[in-house]
Amino acid sequence: MTGILQDYLDVNMFRDRVANSQFQLSFVGTILEVCVNLMGPLSQIIASRFGIKAVLIMGTILATLGLELASLCTEIWQLYLTQGVLFGSGASFLYVTAMSTAPLWFNKRRGLALGIASGGSGIGGLVLPFIISAINNNLGIAWTFRILGFICLVCDIIACIFIKEKNPSKREKGDRSLKAIFQLSVLKDANFMLWCCGSVIGLMGYFIPYFFVPANATYLGFSSTQGSTLIAIMSAANFVGRILVGFIGDRIGRLNADIIFTFGSSLSSLLVWNFASTYGVLIAFSVLFGLFCGSYFAMMTPITAAIVTPAQYPTAVSMLLMFNIISIFGISIASAIESGAHAEPYRVYKMFTGITYLVGGIILVILKLRLTKGIFTRF
Repeated sequence: MTGILQDYLDVNMFRDRVANSQFQLSFVGTILEVCVNLMGPLSQIIASRFGIKAVLIMGTILATLGLELASLCTEIWQLYLTQGVLFGSGASFLYVTAMSTAPLWFNKRRGLALGIASGGSGIGGLVLPFIISAINNNLGIAWTFRILGFICLVCDIIACIFIKEKNPSKREKGDRSLKAIFQLSVLKDANFMLWCCGSVIGLMGYFIPYFFVPANATYLGFSSTQGSTLIAIMSAANFVGRILVGFIGDRIGRLNADIIFTFGSSLSSLLVWNFASTYGVLIAFSVLFGLFCGSYFAMMTPITAAIVTPAQYPTAVSMLLMFNIISIFGISIASAIESGAHAEPYRVYKMFTGITYLVGGIILVILKLRLTKGIFTRF
Protein backbone atom coordinates (compact mmCIF):
# COMPACT_ATOMS: atom_id res chain seq x y z
CA MET A 1 0.00 0.00 0.00
CA THR A 2 2.75 2.44 1.00
CA GLY A 3 4.67 1.82 -2.22
CA ILE A 4 1.67 2.60 -4.43
CA LEU A 5 0.91 5.80 -2.53
CA GLN A 6 4.57 6.78 -2.66
CA ASP A 7 4.78 6.30 -6.43
CA TYR A 8 1.62 8.35 -7.04
CA LEU A 9 2.80 11.18 -4.78
CA ASP A 10 6.19 11.22 -6.45
CA VAL A 11 4.85 11.37 -10.01
CA ASN A 12 1.90 13.70 -9.47
CA MET A 13 2.90 16.02 -6.61
CA PHE A 14 6.59 16.24 -5.82
CA ARG A 15 8.85 15.11 -8.68
CA ASP A 16 8.79 18.46 -10.52
CA ARG A 17 9.38 20.65 -7.47
CA VAL A 18 11.34 18.56 -4.92
CA ALA A 19 14.83 17.23 -5.53
CA ASN A 20 15.23 13.50 -4.87
CA SER A 21 11.53 13.29 -4.09
CA GLN A 22 11.38 9.50 -4.40
CA PHE A 23 14.21 9.12 -1.90
CA GLN A 24 12.59 11.55 0.54
CA LEU A 25 9.20 9.86 0.19
CA SER A 26 10.74 6.48 0.97
CA PHE A 27 11.23 7.66 4.55
CA VAL A 28 7.44 7.83 5.00
CA GLY A 29 7.28 4.04 4.90
CA THR A 30 10.41 3.72 7.03
CA ILE A 31 9.04 6.01 9.74
CA LEU A 32 5.71 4.15 9.63
CA GLU A 33 7.40 0.76 10.14
CA VAL A 34 9.63 2.10 12.91
CA CYS A 35 6.61 3.50 14.77
CA VAL A 36 4.67 0.24 14.36
CA ASN A 37 7.50 -1.65 16.08
CA LEU A 38 8.65 1.04 18.50
CA MET A 39 5.33 1.85 20.18
CA GLY A 40 4.87 -1.61 21.69
CA PRO A 41 6.24 -0.65 25.13
CA LEU A 42 4.02 2.45 25.26
CA SER A 43 0.94 0.38 24.45
CA GLN A 44 1.96 -2.03 27.22
CA ILE A 45 2.15 0.84 29.74
CA ILE A 46 -1.29 2.15 28.74
CA ALA A 47 -2.81 -1.34 28.81
CA SER A 48 -1.39 -2.10 32.26
CA ARG A 49 -2.88 1.08 33.69
CA PHE A 50 -6.14 1.55 31.80
CA GLY A 51 -6.83 -1.78 30.04
CA ILE A 52 -6.61 -2.86 26.41
CA LYS A 53 -9.83 -1.05 25.43
CA ALA A 54 -8.07 2.25 26.06
CA VAL A 55 -5.18 1.16 23.83
CA LEU A 56 -7.55 0.09 21.05
CA ILE A 57 -9.51 3.34 21.18
CA MET A 58 -6.32 5.42 21.10
CA GLY A 59 -5.02 3.33 18.20
CA THR A 60 -8.26 3.85 16.29
CA ILE A 61 -8.15 7.61 16.79
CA LEU A 62 -4.46 7.95 15.86
CA ALA A 63 -4.63 5.70 12.79
CA THR A 64 -7.77 7.34 11.40
CA LEU A 65 -6.53 10.84 12.18
CA GLY A 66 -3.19 10.10 10.54
CA LEU A 67 -4.79 9.07 7.24
CA GLU A 68 -7.35 11.87 7.22
CA LEU A 69 -4.71 14.54 7.92
CA ALA A 70 -2.47 12.99 5.24
CA SER A 71 -5.15 13.96 2.71
CA LEU A 72 -4.38 17.63 3.48
CA CYS A 73 -0.60 17.36 3.14
CA THR A 74 1.23 19.46 0.57
CA GLU A 75 4.80 18.84 1.80
CA ILE A 76 6.74 15.63 2.33
CA TRP A 77 7.62 16.44 5.95
CA GLN A 78 3.91 16.63 6.71
CA LEU A 79 3.53 13.03 5.49
CA TYR A 80 6.30 12.02 7.90
CA LEU A 81 4.14 13.25 10.76
CA THR A 82 0.72 12.07 9.55
CA GLN A 83 1.13 8.84 7.61
CA GLY A 84 4.41 8.02 9.34
CA VAL A 85 4.12 8.93 13.03
CA LEU A 86 0.35 9.22 13.64
CA PHE A 87 -0.85 6.32 11.51
CA GLY A 88 2.19 4.19 12.42
CA SER A 89 1.63 4.73 16.16
CA GLY A 90 -2.09 3.97 15.87
CA ALA A 91 -1.40 0.84 13.84
CA SER A 92 1.12 -0.26 16.48
CA PHE A 93 -1.40 0.11 19.32
CA LEU A 94 -3.95 -1.95 17.40
CA TYR A 95 -1.55 -4.61 16.10
CA VAL A 96 0.34 -5.20 19.35
CA THR A 97 -2.89 -5.44 21.36
CA ALA A 98 -4.59 -7.81 18.93
CA MET A 99 -1.61 -10.13 18.49
CA SER A 100 -0.82 -10.15 22.23
CA THR A 101 -4.40 -10.84 23.32
CA ALA A 102 -5.48 -13.45 20.77
CA PRO A 103 -3.09 -16.27 21.88
CA LEU A 104 -4.45 -16.13 25.43
CA TRP A 105 -7.90 -17.24 24.20
CA PHE A 106 -6.62 -20.39 22.51
CA ASN A 107 -4.60 -23.41 23.53
CA LYS A 108 -5.24 -26.47 21.41
CA ARG A 109 -5.49 -24.58 18.10
CA ARG A 110 -3.54 -21.47 18.99
CA GLY A 111 -1.34 -21.65 15.88
CA LEU A 112 -4.29 -21.85 13.50
CA ALA A 113 -6.07 -19.00 15.28
CA LEU A 114 -3.03 -16.72 15.02
CA GLY A 115 -2.48 -17.77 11.42
CA ILE A 116 -5.98 -16.65 10.52
CA ALA A 117 -5.59 -13.43 12.52
CA SER A 118 -2.27 -12.47 10.94
CA GLY A 119 -3.42 -13.60 7.48
CA GLY A 120 -5.52 -10.46 7.16
CA SER A 121 -2.47 -8.53 5.99
CA GLY A 122 -2.15 -10.91 3.05
CA ILE A 123 -5.73 -10.17 2.02
CA GLY A 124 -5.04 -6.46 2.41
CA GLY A 125 -1.97 -6.75 0.21
CA LEU A 126 -4.06 -8.53 -2.41
CA VAL A 127 -7.10 -6.22 -2.43
CA LEU A 128 -5.94 -2.74 -1.43
CA PRO A 129 -3.52 -2.09 -4.33
CA PHE A 130 -6.36 -2.37 -6.85
CA ILE A 131 -8.67 -0.19 -4.72
CA ILE A 132 -5.99 2.45 -4.19
CA SER A 133 -5.04 2.57 -7.86
CA ALA A 134 -8.68 2.99 -8.91
CA ILE A 135 -9.31 5.81 -6.41
CA ASN A 136 -6.04 7.55 -7.32
CA ASN A 137 -6.93 7.54 -11.01
CA ASN A 138 -10.53 8.69 -10.55
CA LEU A 139 -10.60 10.91 -7.46
CA GLY A 140 -6.99 11.76 -6.64
CA ILE A 141 -4.64 11.02 -3.75
CA ALA A 142 -6.49 13.21 -1.21
CA TRP A 143 -9.67 11.16 -1.52
CA THR A 144 -7.60 7.97 -1.41
CA PHE A 145 -6.34 8.92 2.05
CA ARG A 146 -9.84 9.93 3.17
CA ILE A 147 -11.45 6.69 2.01
CA LEU A 148 -8.63 4.62 3.52
CA GLY A 149 -9.16 6.50 6.77
CA PHE A 150 -12.86 5.65 6.73
CA ILE A 151 -12.13 1.97 5.99
CA CYS A 152 -9.62 1.98 8.83
CA LEU A 153 -12.16 3.56 11.20
CA VAL A 154 -14.85 0.97 10.47
CA CYS A 155 -12.47 -2.00 10.84
CA ASP A 156 -10.92 -0.59 14.01
CA ILE A 157 -14.31 0.02 15.65
CA ILE A 158 -15.10 -3.66 15.06
CA ALA A 159 -11.78 -4.53 16.72
CA CYS A 160 -12.59 -2.29 19.69
CA ILE A 161 -15.89 -4.11 20.17
CA PHE A 162 -14.71 -7.70 19.87
CA ILE A 163 -11.14 -7.76 21.26
CA LYS A 164 -11.29 -8.45 25.00
CA GLU A 165 -8.92 -9.51 27.75
CA LYS A 166 -9.42 -13.12 28.73
CA ASN A 167 -8.58 -12.62 32.39
CA PRO A 168 -8.83 -8.89 33.16
CA SER A 169 -7.04 -8.19 36.41
CA LYS A 170 -7.52 -5.39 38.90
CA ARG A 171 -4.94 -2.68 38.40
CA GLU A 172 -3.65 -1.64 41.79
CA LYS A 173 -1.38 1.33 42.39
CA GLY A 174 1.52 -0.89 43.35
CA ASP A 175 1.48 -2.49 39.92
CA ARG A 176 1.74 0.78 38.01
CA SER A 177 5.48 1.39 38.31
CA LEU A 178 7.58 0.86 35.21
CA LYS A 179 9.59 -1.78 37.07
CA ALA A 180 6.43 -3.76 37.70
CA ILE A 181 5.14 -3.30 34.15
CA PHE A 182 8.34 -4.21 32.31
CA GLN A 183 9.81 -7.61 33.14
CA LEU A 184 13.30 -6.83 31.81
CA SER A 185 14.55 -10.15 33.13
CA VAL A 186 13.35 -11.53 29.80
CA LEU A 187 16.46 -9.99 28.20
CA LYS A 188 18.58 -12.36 30.32
CA ASP A 189 16.79 -15.38 28.89
CA ALA A 190 19.19 -16.94 26.35
CA ASN A 191 16.39 -18.82 24.61
CA PHE A 192 14.34 -15.66 24.11
CA MET A 193 17.39 -13.80 22.76
CA LEU A 194 18.08 -16.65 20.30
CA TRP A 195 14.43 -16.45 19.20
CA CYS A 196 14.82 -12.71 18.64
CA CYS A 197 18.10 -13.06 16.72
CA GLY A 198 16.91 -15.86 14.46
CA SER A 199 13.64 -14.13 13.69
CA VAL A 200 15.09 -10.67 13.06
CA ILE A 201 17.90 -11.93 10.82
CA GLY A 202 15.43 -13.92 8.73
CA LEU A 203 13.02 -11.00 8.63
CA MET A 204 15.71 -8.79 7.05
CA GLY A 205 15.03 -10.66 3.82
CA TYR A 206 11.24 -10.51 4.07
CA PHE A 207 10.65 -7.10 2.47
CA ILE A 208 13.15 -7.41 -0.39
CA PRO A 209 11.08 -9.50 -2.85
CA TYR A 210 8.05 -7.25 -2.26
CA PHE A 211 10.15 -4.23 -3.24
CA PHE A 212 12.29 -5.67 -6.03
CA VAL A 213 10.44 -8.53 -7.75
CA PRO A 214 8.35 -6.07 -9.87
CA ALA A 215 11.52 -4.15 -10.79
CA ASN A 216 13.27 -7.43 -11.62
CA ALA A 217 10.34 -8.37 -13.86
CA THR A 218 10.61 -5.01 -15.66
CA TYR A 219 14.36 -5.55 -16.10
CA LEU A 220 13.61 -8.89 -17.76
CA GLY A 221 11.29 -7.15 -20.23
CA PHE A 222 7.87 -7.69 -18.66
CA SER A 223 5.25 -4.97 -18.18
CA SER A 224 4.58 -3.05 -14.98
CA THR A 225 1.15 -4.71 -14.84
CA GLN A 226 2.80 -8.11 -14.86
CA GLY A 227 5.10 -6.93 -12.08
CA SER A 228 2.13 -5.80 -9.97
CA THR A 229 0.45 -9.14 -10.61
CA LEU A 230 3.44 -10.90 -9.04
CA ILE A 231 2.94 -8.90 -5.83
CA ALA A 232 -0.76 -9.80 -5.81
CA ILE A 233 0.14 -13.48 -6.22
CA MET A 234 2.71 -13.22 -3.42
CA SER A 235 0.17 -11.57 -1.11
CA ALA A 236 -2.48 -14.20 -1.81
CA ALA A 237 0.03 -16.99 -1.14
CA ASN A 238 1.09 -15.17 2.03
CA PHE A 239 -2.47 -15.32 3.33
CA VAL A 240 -2.68 -19.06 2.65
CA GLY A 241 0.79 -19.65 4.10
CA ARG A 242 0.04 -17.98 7.42
CA ILE A 243 -3.02 -20.16 7.95
CA LEU A 244 -1.13 -23.25 6.77
CA VAL A 245 1.82 -22.72 9.14
CA GLY A 246 -0.63 -22.29 12.02
CA PHE A 247 -2.46 -25.49 11.07
CA ILE A 248 0.81 -27.44 10.75
CA GLY A 249 2.24 -25.86 13.90
CA ASP A 250 -0.64 -27.16 16.00
CA ARG A 251 0.28 -30.67 14.89
CA ILE A 252 4.07 -30.83 14.76
CA GLY A 253 4.98 -27.92 17.04
CA ARG A 254 4.93 -24.20 16.29
CA LEU A 255 8.70 -23.67 16.39
CA ASN A 256 9.16 -26.76 14.21
CA ALA A 257 6.72 -25.34 11.64
CA ASP A 258 8.40 -21.93 11.71
CA ILE A 259 11.81 -23.53 11.10
CA ILE A 260 10.50 -25.48 8.09
CA PHE A 261 8.88 -22.40 6.59
CA THR A 262 11.99 -20.27 7.24
CA PHE A 263 14.16 -22.72 5.33
CA GLY A 264 11.48 -22.87 2.63
CA SER A 265 11.76 -19.08 2.21
CA SER A 266 15.52 -19.40 1.87
CA LEU A 267 15.41 -22.19 -0.70
CA SER A 268 12.71 -20.46 -2.77
CA SER A 269 15.02 -17.46 -3.18
CA LEU A 270 18.31 -19.32 -3.66
CA LEU A 271 16.98 -22.04 -5.98
CA VAL A 272 14.06 -20.37 -7.79
CA TRP A 273 14.34 -16.55 -7.85
CA ASN A 274 18.10 -16.81 -8.29
CA PHE A 275 17.60 -18.53 -11.65
CA ALA A 276 14.41 -16.81 -12.79
CA SER A 277 14.56 -15.56 -16.37
CA THR A 278 10.99 -16.24 -17.51
CA TYR A 279 7.67 -14.96 -16.23
CA GLY A 280 6.55 -18.47 -15.33
CA VAL A 281 9.51 -18.93 -12.98
CA LEU A 282 8.82 -15.55 -11.39
CA ILE A 283 5.23 -16.66 -10.76
CA ALA A 284 6.52 -19.89 -9.21
CA PHE A 285 8.83 -17.93 -6.93
CA SER A 286 6.02 -15.55 -5.94
CA VAL A 287 3.82 -18.50 -4.95
CA LEU A 288 6.56 -20.32 -3.02
CA PHE A 289 8.03 -17.30 -1.25
CA GLY A 290 4.59 -15.91 -0.42
CA LEU A 291 3.59 -19.28 1.00
CA PHE A 292 6.62 -19.58 3.29
CA CYS A 293 7.69 -16.04 4.20
CA GLY A 294 4.86 -15.07 6.58
CA SER A 295 5.38 -17.81 9.17
CA TYR A 296 7.07 -15.47 11.66
CA PHE A 297 4.05 -13.15 11.82
CA ALA A 298 1.70 -16.07 12.46
CA MET A 299 3.97 -17.82 14.99
CA MET A 300 5.48 -14.77 16.70
CA THR A 301 3.22 -14.62 19.75
CA PRO A 302 2.53 -18.38 20.22
CA ILE A 303 6.26 -19.21 20.20
CA THR A 304 7.06 -16.27 22.48
CA ALA A 305 4.36 -17.43 24.91
CA ALA A 306 5.93 -20.90 24.95
CA ILE A 307 9.45 -19.61 25.66
CA VAL A 308 8.83 -17.06 28.43
CA THR A 309 6.72 -17.01 31.60
CA PRO A 310 3.20 -15.50 31.61
CA ALA A 311 4.48 -12.51 33.61
CA GLN A 312 7.24 -11.88 31.05
CA TYR A 313 5.01 -12.34 28.01
CA PRO A 314 3.80 -8.72 27.45
CA THR A 315 7.35 -7.37 27.81
CA ALA A 316 8.71 -10.11 25.55
CA VAL A 317 6.28 -9.20 22.75
CA SER A 318 7.16 -5.51 23.08
CA MET A 319 10.91 -6.24 23.02
CA LEU A 320 10.53 -8.56 20.02
CA LEU A 321 8.73 -5.85 18.07
CA MET A 322 11.42 -3.33 18.98
CA PHE A 323 14.10 -5.71 17.71
CA ASN A 324 12.12 -5.95 14.46
CA ILE A 325 13.17 -2.36 13.72
CA ILE A 326 16.57 -3.78 12.77
CA SER A 327 14.99 -5.83 9.98
CA ILE A 328 13.55 -2.71 8.35
CA PHE A 329 17.06 -1.75 7.29
CA GLY A 330 17.56 -5.04 5.42
CA ILE A 331 16.52 -3.31 2.19
CA SER A 332 19.06 -0.53 2.72
CA ILE A 333 21.85 -2.99 3.50
CA ALA A 334 21.06 -5.11 0.46
CA SER A 335 20.86 -2.00 -1.75
CA ALA A 336 24.24 -0.81 -0.49
CA ILE A 337 25.81 -4.18 -1.30
CA GLU A 338 24.08 -4.22 -4.70
CA SER A 339 25.44 -0.78 -5.61
CA GLY A 340 28.98 -1.75 -4.61
CA ALA A 341 29.03 -5.23 -6.14
CA HIS A 342 29.82 -5.73 -9.80
CA ALA A 343 27.29 -8.49 -10.27
CA GLU A 344 24.31 -9.18 -12.48
CA PRO A 345 21.46 -6.77 -11.60
CA TYR A 346 19.27 -8.04 -8.73
CA ARG A 347 21.64 -10.94 -7.98
CA VAL A 348 22.58 -9.44 -4.61
CA TYR A 349 18.92 -9.06 -3.62
CA LYS A 350 18.27 -12.70 -4.43
CA MET A 351 21.30 -13.95 -2.51
CA PHE A 352 20.73 -11.60 0.44
CA THR A 353 17.14 -12.80 0.85
CA GLY A 354 18.12 -16.45 0.71
CA ILE A 355 21.12 -16.15 3.03
CA THR A 356 19.33 -14.11 5.72
CA TYR A 357 16.54 -16.69 5.91
CA LEU A 358 19.12 -19.49 5.92
CA VAL A 359 21.09 -17.96 8.82
CA GLY A 360 17.87 -17.21 10.68
CA GLY A 361 16.72 -20.80 10.24
CA ILE A 362 20.03 -22.17 11.56
CA ILE A 363 19.72 -20.02 14.70
CA LEU A 364 16.17 -21.29 15.22
CA VAL A 365 17.45 -24.89 14.96
CA ILE A 366 19.98 -24.09 17.70
CA LEU A 367 17.12 -22.70 19.81
CA LYS A 368 15.10 -25.86 19.15
CA LEU A 369 17.97 -28.09 20.34
CA ARG A 370 18.37 -26.00 23.50
CA LEU A 371 14.68 -26.28 24.30
CA THR A 372 14.05 -29.95 23.50
CA LYS A 373 17.44 -31.67 23.11
CA GLY A 374 16.07 -33.41 20.02
CA ILE A 375 15.65 -32.29 16.43
CA PHE A 376 12.39 -34.20 15.92
CA THR A 377 10.82 -33.42 19.29
CA ARG A 378 7.59 -31.46 19.10
CA PHE A 379 7.82 -27.84 20.22
